[in-house]
Amino acid sequence: MFTSEPLRWGGALALSASYLALCAGIWRAQWRKRVADGAPADWLVVYASQTGNAEFLAQRSAELLATGGLSARAACISTIDAGLLAGASRMLFIASTYGEGDAPDSAAPFAGRLMASGADLAHLHYAVLALGDSSYANYCGFGRALDAWLQQQGAAQLFERVDVDRGDGAALAAWQHHVGRLAGTADAPDWEAPAYGDWRIGERTLLNPGSAGAPLYRLALLPATGTLPAWEAGDLAQVSAPLDPGHPREYSIASIPSEGRLELLVRLQRRADGSPGAASGWLCEGAGAGAQDPIRLRIRAHQRFRLGDNARRPLIAIGNGSGLAGLRALLKARIALGVHDNWLLFGERNAAHDFLLQEELGAWTDSGWLARLDLAFSRDGDGRRYVQDLLREQAALLADWIGRGAAIYVCGSLQGMAGGVHEALVEILGEQALDALAAQARYRRDVY
Repeated sequence: MFTSEPLRWGGALALSASYLALCAGIWRAQWRKRVADGAPADWLVVYASQTGNAEFLAQRSAELLATGGLSARAACISTIDAGLLAGASRMLFIASTYGEGDAPDSAAPFAGRLMASGADLAHLHYAVLALGDSSYANYCGFGRALDAWLQQQGAAQLFERVDVDRGDGAALAAWQHHVGRLAGTADAPDWEAPAYGDWRIGERTLLNPGSAGAPLYRLALLPATGTLPAWEAGDLAQVSAPLDPGHPREYSIASIPSEGRLELLVRLQRRADGSPGAASGWLCEGAGAGAQDPIRLRIRAHQRFRLGDNARRPLIAIGNGSGLAGLRALLKARIALGVHDNWLLFGERNAAHDFLLQEELGAWTDSGWLARLDLAFSRDGDGRRYVQDLLREQAALLADWIGRGAAIYVCGSLQGMAGGVHEALVEILGEQALDALAAQARYRRDVY
């Protein structure tokens, strides 16, 4: 599952609980106290993040500024309004690009309102770190658009925009150097990703035999040595392929730790010449079940798709294809908590071949763990029917669930499904209401 932030990620950075210990001591405790609860700061490091990478870098950048004695804090772009821009004098922006040049979900109100209007920003000094993936046509599109808009409003660059292609280490080092100079310090730790561990395949099952689509496998992975690490529903597994170790691929984790194994749903990708994709080919066909063919893997926290405060409120889970992986983990976590208010809307090609995890979903429905299961199989019947059509058919019920405090989680393909679902939600709930749900972290998406 991929996004352009960048490639969810690859390369030099992956979010992890184990990141640097930065100049441990009193100054860090004092800095945390000073910036807690949105306290005023001379420097704002603003992040527009989809899967958490920009947020990670913003926190590290704010900490680096603090090593020089500067008052700095990281802030989500969703909290930035015209008044705050008018009052700020020094801001660093770390901006991911989502899909084909789009702003991340958290930046949609900023891009749609503030950037659509003019503002006098002659008082503002800024810099932009743009995260992207050069395999997309509109590489670093949102970061570039943000930089151009700030210049058009009269803001002054502290230094030229830094573009990062899929976590490129040299570009990140250049940004770190610039921020260190602003802080007046060269005492900066390396922003390194945790090491990969060796995993082995415990089980591999083809889920869609006879499908008109590409094969999709359910994989159960176990550490080659040691104990199973911790993760939360919504988190990601980053896999380094033997033939392409410089560009790891990320997949939604489909299980929770209490199941005793890390599960993935992986669709076998093929290149134009028919050869299998580097990571999916290795996972689905190349790697054996023994320790002699280890899977190089590490886990990355995906804060924006975790349950968080939504763990016990009603949940509307929407997805298609391999996106069922992330939704399954969320549902499994809620079942473990004893929560029954779960509604799954899922789409695929044909019921006969593509009804993924049919037995498990049926059992959850029969036992009441799934309050509703609505399915759309686009190639069955006379007309095409998708998950967004299910939403429109159940518009009144959807509004009722939202009125009862439900959260919406969307996982699956960016092209087609995610856009269609968003449009349907706007039609049913209204754009302002949907923006409000996003601001409350009750509308979350993991699409690729």
